[in-house]
Amino acid sequence: QVQLVESGGGLVQAGGSLRLSCAASGGTFSIYVMAWYRQAPGKQRELVAAFSSGGNTNYADSVKGRFTISRDNAKNTVYLQMNSLKPEDTAVYYCNINYKSIINYWGQGIQVTVSS
Repeated sequence: QVQLVESGGGLVQAGGSLRLSCAASGGTFSIYVMAWYRQAPGKQRELVAAFSSGGNTNYADSVKGRFTISRDNAKNTVYLQMNSLKPEDTAVYYCNINYKSIINYWGQGIQVTVSS
């Protein structure tokens, strides 16, 4: 049974930083893409950042230069370092691991709130 457990969310003032973590269990995920998505109230879920098994990363334009995704395959963990946070970053953040759109796992989501 694959499980993804997110941690590190919370309330922060604009300009502050948070680091999200997502620990995966129930398998080995080095060949998977590990990613973070977010969903703000009334909006669709969107990709924030992704880290491929080959080491490539991509980011939403809105977070480039502020967020950094990283992964530790030995720990089956993906991180999202979020700096210079803005109120518009407020959302529920979801961890995702996937393999060629065939296999797709989601975390339960964690709230990030940025106050102005």
